[in-house]
This record gives sequence, C-alpha cells and structure tokens, in this order.
Amino acid sequence: QVQLVESGGGLVQPGGSLRLSCAASGMIFSSYDMGWYRQAPGKQRELVASITSSSTKYSHSVLGRFTIARDNAKNTVSLQMNSLKPEDTAVYYCNAVRRHTPVVYWGQGTQVTVSS
Repeated sequence: QVQLVESGGGLVQPGGSLRLSCAASGMIFSSYDMGWYRQAPGKQRELVASITSSSTKYSHSVLGRFTIARDNAKNTVSLQMNSLKPEDTAVYYCNAVRRHTPVVYWGQGTQVTVSS
C-alpha cells in the first residue's frame, strides 16, 4: 500500500533552518504531484508548497524562504525551510496527488516548532 513518511521536524530558533523529507513507497512516484501542507493549532490545513513534473508553487507566506524539491530516483520530496519564523510553527504533512485522478494520500505529519 502507499505510504508517505515524513522526517526532519523539530525545534529551531527563529531565523534558523530545517529540512523536511518525505519518503514515498507503494506508488509510481513520478505519476504524482507532491506537496507540503501545514496545520497550526486552531487553524485550517494550508498548502505550503507543491511540485509537479515541471513546476513548483509556493504560498505567499513562504515564498523566497522555502524550497521544495523532488528526487524521482529515490521517491522522495523535500522541503528546505530557511529564515524560519514563529508563525511557521505547525504540523507539516506530505501530500501526494495522482495526476488526472482524485486519488490523494497523506503522511502522518511532522512537528515543526520555531521558538527561542
């Protein structure tokens, strides 16, 4: 079955960096658009960044600070997060959408806390 496993979350000071990784299995990875979402306490889950086979998209709040990348050979998608702010604190989820279908998968989430 399809599994998405996130790693790399943790506690970091404001201005610091973290790199999240999502390892996918049980799927033809190159057939999926991948994304990172986040959900802060009391807020709705929101899209942070997404990547297709040829393009990337970022939310306005992370543009210029976060970078999404994928490695189809390793079935992984990463999110490099720089210049982190306290408002980036959330549970970050990996997301996979099979192109041209309604099939969607989610990872279990990884906590990112930005605090001094």
